[in-house]
Amino acid sequence: MISGVQTLASQILEGSTNALARGLTWAEAGGKRAEALSASLYPHTGRAQIVGVTGAPGSGKSTLVRALALVARARGRTVGVIAVDPSSPFSGGAILGDRIRMNDLALDPGIFIRSMATRGALGGLCRAAADAVDLMDAAGRDLVLVETVGVGQDEVDVMRLAHSVLVVSVPGLGDDVQALKAGVLEIADVHVVNKADRDGADRTVGELRAMLTLIPSSEEAWVPPVLPASAARDEGIEPIADALDGHMAYLKTSGELERRRRRIVTARVLKIAQDLVAETMLDRHALGAEGAALLERVARREVAPHACARLFLDRTARRTQGGV
Repeated sequence: MISGVQTLASQILEGSTNALARGLTWAEAGGKRAEALSASLYPHTGRAQIVGVTGAPGSGKSTLVRALALVARARGRTVGVIAVDPSSPFSGGAILGDRIRMNDLALDPGIFIRSMATRGALGGLCRAAADAVDLMDAAGRDLVLVETVGVGQDEVDVMRLAHSVLVVSVPGLGDDVQALKAGVLEIADVHVVNKADRDGADRTVGELRAMLTLIPSSEEAWVPPVLPASAARDEGIEPIADALDGHMAYLKTSGELERRRRRIVTARVLKIAQDLVAETMLDRHALGAEGAALLERVARREVAPHACARLFLDRTARRTQGGV
């Protein structure tokens, strides 16, 4: 065991917020230490309700997450918030826009907020988000809210992490039904039309409900509710929390929760494997002169990229089998 990992894991399991903050820093940094910590805590996960919050930039996701966290606390639940922010082009760290909008929550020990940088990741989620969810879960947080960066068409990744996906729309952002983009309509378990005090909100709600009737589904399937809200005014938040709890109850009674958990695990393991293979193949020392020469041939259009990738995979497999 790497030095300090077991001590930190024990402190996280005891609910130490300082230990949780340190563990999340390890998770973001990655490497063997983060992997060891994740392995130590993983058997203690699987208890938290995980909700992904996604939607277009400017739709009020952070304000809604703040309001949902306050409702959960009023109901006696502890909350973890993972706010995935864009990366600074200079430092690579999170810009912390979401943290600024949730500053008042920091005084409540029952709410833990962590901003994480995308570091160029597609899908609105950073690579460490799944590990961060595990740490929040192991630390005893009842509800974990994961807010994505809001990049539009790549938001579907959130469904590979959360039990329930909440998609936020607003009237007047150019598309009356923004959720139609890139299949986001289909990933939502709950639709929220935020800023419902604006003109056109009723129309957006009506159009979303009409579009949902066009999606083929069985009689037993969950029908995503479309709920108006004004998060900045704390209006309509309780029905959203009720809908999320209702969806979790449906997942449990229908058996869909276990199926969804298996899909989440499968997607996560495959993503980790892809990252490991990429890191191995593109490592400067593992690449060697032969690999560098092959990439140069691709640049000169002498070898196709697909053929090069397969050759790299074959080399990696042979090196692994040979223990080199």
